[in-house]
Amino acid sequence: MGDPALRVAAAPASGLDAAALDGIVVDLLDTMAAMDGAGLAAPQIGIPYRVVAFGLKNNPRYPEAEPLPLTVLIDPAVEALETETEEGWEGCLSVPGMRGLVTRWRRIRYAGGTPGGERVIREAAGFHARVVQHECDHLDGVLYPDRIENRRMFGFIGELQAAGLLGGPALPEE
Repeated sequence: MGDPALRVAAAPASGLDAAALDGIVVDLLDTMAAMDGAGLAAPQIGIPYRVVAFGLKNNPRYPEAEPLPLTVLIDPAVEALETETEEGWEGCLSVPGMRGLVTRWRRIRYAGGTPGGERVIREAAGFHARVVQHECDHLDGVLYPDRIENRRMFGFIGELQAAGLLGGPALPEE
C-alpha cells in the first residue's frame, strides 16, 4: 500500500500476445503458490494488465475455507446477483500484517477469458465471491481498506486479536 501502481486502473490484457500472457500467468501462479495465497492480481506483482488468478485446495493458510477452482481470468467482469451483502475479514499481500472488516456482495456472477481463449462464466457465493471481488478490485486500483465502512474494524492483526475483534491465530494474507 502506497505504491502508485496499485492505485491505477489496469489496461485490458486481451491484446497481449500469447508469450506475454503466458509469462504473466506463470508469474501470478508462482507468486500465489509461494505465498500460499488464495488469489492475486497482476498489478500486485507490477504488471499493469487486467489478469487475476485465484484458487484454493488444502491450503494451510486457509484451513476453514471452501475449495476454489484454480482459475486465471483475462479482463474479468463481476456483477451482483442480489443486493444482499455480508461482512468478512480481509487481508492482502499488498497491505501486509493488517486486516479489515469489508462488506461485499454475497452472490456474484463473474466472467472473463482464459489464457487458452475460452470464456468462463460462473456464479459464486461466500468466500469464493469475496476472493473474486477482492482480486478484481485490484484491477481498478481499489484496495480493501477503501471498502471498510467502520474504521475501528481495521488494524494490525495482533492489535485486533488483543482487542478481541479478530479471533484465533493470525489470519493469512489474501
